[in-house]
Amino acid sequence: LVASGVIVGFSVRVRDEAAVDRIRAMSLIEVEGRSTDAVIRTLRGFPEIASLHSTNGAWDLVAELRVDTLAEFDRVLGRIRGVDGVINSETSLLLSSVLR
Repeated sequence: LVASGVIVGFSVRVRDEAAVDRIRAMSLIEVEGRSTDAVIRTLRGFPEIASLHSTNGAWDLVAELRVDTLAEFDRVLGRIRGVDGVINSETSLLLSSVLR
């Protein structure tokens, strides 16, 4: 299955308790005009972004953030807001997972 391309990768999931000090958040990002592709290319280079999704509605992108400290969290939010083409963002910390 790997050789034929059906399986494209492997991952490991750990219990939330194992990453208890990790700060996780979801960031909703609004992009100006037709700059979405450029913004996505830039955000792909951010190691703090665990996943990035395009979406419909008021927000253009949804990024899942993972950092170790609030200082890192603050810095990555500033970097996201500083990306050319990003015109607005709203970020919520994930406090606990009630369904996975």
